[in-house]
Amino acid sequence: MKLYIAEKPSLGRAIADVLPKPHKKQDGYIELANGDVVSWCIGHLLEQAEPEDYDAKYKKWQFHDLPIMPAQWQFKAKAKTKKQLTTLKRLLTKADEIYHAGDPDREGQLLVDEVFQYVSLPEQKRATIQRLLISDLNPQAVKKALASTRSNQEFIPLSVSALARARADWLFGMNLTRAFTLAGQKAGVNTVLSVGRVQTPVLGLVVRRDLEIESFVSKPFYEVIAHINKPDWGIFEAKWVPSEACKPYMDEDGRVLVKALAENVAARINKKQATVKQVETKPKKINPPLPYNLSSLQIDANKRYGLSAQQVLDICQTLYEKHKLITYPRSDNRYLPKEHFAEREQVVCAAEHNQGLESKYVKLADMSKKGACWNDKKVEAHHAIIPTTKKLRSAQLGYQELQVYQLISIQYLAQFFHPYRYNETQVELEIGGGQFKAQAKQVIDKGFKVLYKKPETEKESLLPELQIGEQLLCDKGEVKEKQTQPPKHYTEASLLGAMTGIARFVSDQSIKKVLKDTDGLGTEATRAGIIELLFKRQFLRRDGKTIYSTALGKAFIQTLPESLSLPDRTALWESLLGKIANKETSYNQFMQPLRDELSVFINSAQSINITALKEVPTMALKKRGGKKRKFTRKRKPSST
Repeated sequence: MKLYIAEKPSLGRAIADVLPKPHKKQDGYIELANGDVVSWCIGHLLEQAEPEDYDAKYKKWQFHDLPIMPAQWQFKAKAKTKKQLTTLKRLLTKADEIYHAGDPDREGQLLVDEVFQYVSLPEQKRATIQRLLISDLNPQAVKKALASTRSNQEFIPLSVSALARARADWLFGMNLTRAFTLAGQKAGVNTVLSVGRVQTPVLGLVVRRDLEIESFVSKPFYEVIAHINKPDWGIFEAKWVPSEACKPYMDEDGRVLVKALAENVAARINKKQATVKQVETKPKKINPPLPYNLSSLQIDANKRYGLSAQQVLDICQTLYEKHKLITYPRSDNRYLPKEHFAEREQVVCAAEHNQGLESKYVKLADMSKKGACWNDKKVEAHHAIIPTTKKLRSAQLGYQELQVYQLISIQYLAQFFHPYRYNETQVELEIGGGQFKAQAKQVIDKGFKVLYKKPETEKESLLPELQIGEQLLCDKGEVKEKQTQPPKHYTEASLLGAMTGIARFVSDQSIKKVLKDTDGLGTEATRAGIIELLFKRQFLRRDGKTIYSTALGKAFIQTLPESLSLPDRTALWESLLGKIANKETSYNQFMQPLRDELSVFINSAQSINITALKEVPTMALKKRGGKKRKFTRKRKPSST
């Protein structure tokens, strides 16, 4: 008997649909006409054991029990899905051939592999397990995946990486949440102060941004604009470039802070000769954006439609599982296998039929164009999120589902458009001994940007034809007073951007170098959940699209050791987890430094300055409906 184990029932049904019929629907599996069986997990059927599962004394949160470090790690069956686990155990005993069909990422690899471990599947059977990689639930794609299975042994490092992450999160989150919650009680904080390897640095990003805005003092600065007359053309503007001698009167960003200096320059160039010193025109181009991965899709959907990261993920899951209109959504990859190029016309035709694309834009596409996105070397376990070839029989999509589907479809169609091309001209002039610059941008071909509702936010600017050495007249000098602006508060789009480009916020140069190609805080699948958790914990709040830290969130970050709220350690963890998956480092090399750090942090929790927490009003946080949520020692902290 062949046994196929999918990650979810929806994938199980998609696999069964292309296998011998008729089918018999059994409790927890589908029996095929030839006697083979398709079954499934329901997400993770197993979970990390709780501290009290190792020893009943850990049910009570106490400093002297920390750190809790299991000598032998234990999984336990989830109560809600225990029946399905029993079904799988029985089927695995009977199976002659086993096919692992978890989602094509490290979590999907682990959640089926951990079942094999839990049921003590014999080593001989494990060695013959085949890996079935499915990223598109349509029959044609499933058939193709069934015809190209690989040995599951190739993917064991992915499981080890996921297991290391889960255990590290358990050690880090469980121990430090207990330690700092106990410390918070001394300040009268009657709620769980959860610490996580991702959530705490994300909160730190928002808190530091908010504090920077609060302490920001706007200052005036001054620009000098020369209005230059070109006979038979008209007036164009050039901006003063301050010399080295002006540095004492400028800030670190090169802005002039002394008004008298700017006024003096403006007076000096009034009605003076302007000599053209340099003219340079360069052709520029911007290539079409690559197809989406999950984070880039969440960022665009938040910017355009105000959808939260979690909403986008949920919508994508529906488009993938229920409607089968898009490929695997939890992808961190933005490239496509070369073989997908052969399906491009079917994909575009389906997207147009399903209202994902407008016919007028489909007609403009050059379907022979094979862009940079088709690159086998850059495709790993999964590829970019694109539409599938499925056509809906009728309009079945909700309003927000259609919005997300259209974004995915347009981004795919963009691969068949030419780059956005323009000429950029820079002119240097000398007026009264000072240097001035003028710039112009002329659009040559809008290319892929015609696909977007606002194809170009920059205004096209023009300059007259100028020759080096040409003499013109500065009609007048003008001083423009401007104000320095504080950084902007985070939105979900900009916060996701910060999480995916975390190297920008890392202070350690050696880590920054390591993260050049592997940067990212959290994973595609977890980022939305982390942000939602911070709202749930009442560390963050929303106001429209804008995200603010709460008084509790600020106080907590100000109380914690700074290194816990900086992204350096977490970003390095993500890099090391990637190396485990690529067989470049080991489980123990990742875990041992964490174990060594825990005791230091727990000791610091007993002696931290809790003044900031004491100053936060109303620490008994309220639920909806006005009821107080009191601290309970039984509450489980988040794993990340």
